[in-house]
Amino acid sequence: MLYINSPTVLKRVSLGYDGLLADIYWTRAVQYFGNRHHNRAQSYNLLAPLLEITTTLDPHLLVAYQFGASFLAPKPPHGAGQSDRAIQLMEYGIKNNPHEWRLYYNLGFVYYMELRDYAKAADAFARGSQVPDAHPFLRILAGQMAQHAGDFETARALWSATYQTSQDKQIRQNAAEHLRALRVDQDVTTLQRVVTRFGQRTGRLPSSVSELAAAEGLHGIPLDPDGIPYRLTPEGRVMVQNPDDFPFITAGMPPGYKRVGVSRFHDQP
Repeated sequence: MLYINSPTVLKRVSLGYDGLLADIYWTRAVQYFGNRHHNRAQSYNLLAPLLEITTTLDPHLLVAYQFGASFLAPKPPHGAGQSDRAIQLMEYGIKNNPHEWRLYYNLGFVYYMELRDYAKAADAFARGSQVPDAHPFLRILAGQMAQHAGDFETARALWSATYQTSQDKQIRQNAAEHLRALRVDQDVTTLQRVVTRFGQRTGRLPSSVSELAAAEGLHGIPLDPDGIPYRLTPEGRVMVQNPDDFPFITAGMPPGYKRVGVSRFHDQP
């Protein structure tokens, strides 16, 4: 897969075929990640070198930077767990494409989603907002970092922007899965508050989601993004029926739950 791991050396021996070699290594990077992700690998040690070689050979291949922002930083099995390499890749992209606002967005995305460094995320979004013809939401995101950092709506705005601005299938699938997970997390959080309110009012827990919906005036039985009703445990915990269908959820799973198998991808949020 990687006989020469130095981007500089490879560029020197490319004999002017930089673009062709960049395409080859880009294809290798996508196939390498796709195969290992399908098998739920716990390491992606070649992903960063492959992307660094690709972008050294072709510094203007923007999709490679976006791929790095989506899959270099997240922890295994969803990514390589190398936030530092992701940030280096984004900064390299900005250096070579200073007027491409998407790269500043990708940099802020890594700081926000993976490192929870809202100050640096705000700085990246603010830098990007000053680029000619930058998307207006960069300025909005920069302002939201101070007041709304960490909330559902800000995260949804970021993943929606990733989904809408990429043409790469894996990046879009990844964003769609995160948007589905955000909906589940928000649903479960909201329903858990409703369960608490029911208990405070009645002195007991609801026997089912149906009773909860009827007693609290909900509009029908609450459904997850696949149209399957949420369930309620005897202890009053709101759960999804099939946790493996939502690989990025942080709520609605049994305590100590471990995923099995490979989750199916969805093309739409």
